[in-house]
Amino acid sequence: MATPTVDEFLDGIARLMKQKDGAKIQDFLHYEPPWPPIYERMVAELRQTYPAAEHHGLERKCLEALPAHEEGDGGGSFTSFVSFVAKYFAFIRDVDVSQLLETHDKLKALLGQASIALSASTGILILPTVISLSRTLSKLAIGLDKRPDLVANLTSREATVGAEEAGERVTLAEGSANLIREAFKKCASERSGNASGLDNSGKPEGRRTGIYLMANVCLKLFFHCRKLRSAEQIFALIYQQSPPLFLYPAAQRTTFLYYLGRYHFANNHFYRAQLALQEAYFQCHRQATKQRRLILIYLITSNIILGRFPKPHIYQRPEARGLQEKFEPICCALAKGDIASFRKLTDLDNPSTAWFLHWRILLQINNRCEVILWRSLARRTFLLSGNQGDVSRRTAPTLRIEDVFVLATFLEKRALGIGSEPPEDSTSQKASRGDHTNSIFIFPPTPADTPPAQADDSSEVAHGYIDPDLLDCVEPPDPDLPTIETVESMVASLVDQDLLHGFISHGQKRFAITGAKNASPLAVGFPNVWATLKAKMDDEVPGWVKEGQQRGGGTVMHLSGARPVGA
Repeated sequence: MATPTVDEFLDGIARLMKQKDGAKIQDFLHYEPPWPPIYERMVAELRQTYPAAEHHGLERKCLEALPAHEEGDGGGSFTSFVSFVAKYFAFIRDVDVSQLLETHDKLKALLGQASIALSASTGILILPTVISLSRTLSKLAIGLDKRPDLVANLTSREATVGAEEAGERVTLAEGSANLIREAFKKCASERSGNASGLDNSGKPEGRRTGIYLMANVCLKLFFHCRKLRSAEQIFALIYQQSPPLFLYPAAQRTTFLYYLGRYHFANNHFYRAQLALQEAYFQCHRQATKQRRLILIYLITSNIILGRFPKPHIYQRPEARGLQEKFEPICCALAKGDIASFRKLTDLDNPSTAWFLHWRILLQINNRCEVILWRSLARRTFLLSGNQGDVSRRTAPTLRIEDVFVLATFLEKRALGIGSEPPEDSTSQKASRGDHTNSIFIFPPTPADTPPAQADDSSEVAHGYIDPDLLDCVEPPDPDLPTIETVESMVASLVDQDLLHGFISHGQKRFAITGAKNASPLAVGFPNVWATLKAKMDDEVPGWVKEGQQRGGGTVMHLSGARPVGA
């Protein structure tokens, strides 16, 4: 039976293949309804003349209509591209978009065939199509991942297969990301052209033009399913083989630097994170308010952890609407060394906690800001009761560690509701503060008046479960308050990190400031946190290929092996 629409479509593709116009080839290929009228006629012809049982006939028709090899001496093969076109025909013929899981599987198979064609010497023709397919698959995979009711059967099936193979279960979104990553690797490992990956005009050539587009799609999926180890492979490969980032369009640069900053933030490399996020924020278009807000949340958090607090005018920007009420109370508590306020602001019962947890920044603030909190507390104590020293008598300014201990204990008690303020509910205190490290493993025993029928030996619920390793452990009767030894170790840690300038006399329990002969003891003994940490760092950000930087050449980059800032 005649298929005039299919023939017309194949003639158009053949013409574009000879013209080597990959962008128009991508425009020819539609994956999502509503289909244009000409595509509806083509689908009807395919279903009538080439049903699923006649797939080999469809492949033969494509082989006859499309060129098998590129014209010219030493021309590359188009065979894998022709197979992709046949696969595309089968996709639009069989797809039922109301069945999202089946559509995802078919789209994934189509991208797999396109990825095979991408590896051919003529793969540059299909690169725009691979990018378009990857974006569509990514959007569908994320949408399905947010619908557990639709993927329940698939999850159950994958769990069974994973148990049989004794391997980690791969989610639907992660499986899609792994496939897209294979296409990214083919872009990054391009060997044609100059060794630098640039053409005569200094622009990326060949499949290298798609490196950051493909990387950004992969990173979006990996961050969605929280697979940072997989994201590390993307950054390492780019750091070794990619041309400099500045050669690519601003949208690609901004997106990549955002994910790179997020990656370093998650690995506690906050200085690297703020460098990448700061550049992403600068390069992001002013009208892209949503994107600038995403960047700004992590940028502000990184800077706060580094002791660099936002200035008031930052909060007046459109993308910062509502951020001041979240971050400013924390900054005020850190600047004052107010342990009580900081504990309450980062408590799980605080109204803002859900927002911080949503953006996955609560633990970083709660843990890493302790350094700044104790440094500010020591500074405030020195202002209140410190010995300012006497230059004429050559006595150094000193701070009694006992004074810091008293103030810290007072503030910790206030945070726990002990003393001047009415005590909080003990249950909520345990849930939020955790009196014992392993409280989650210990449950109350059966009450004495429990009827025997409810206290059967086989009932863990009735008797309460106690982990065998913690059988003899008991909850401490007193709250977890600092000791003089704890405070002394905190001060010693601040001295070691150069956040306090001086030395400790362990015998006298004093901290002495050195070098304050011709300067203010406060300025010398308590140097600026941001300036101190910045002086220890360099501006190299693994994963970010800058102008004039030589690529790795196959070296192994351990991106998360360095010591985190403030550790």
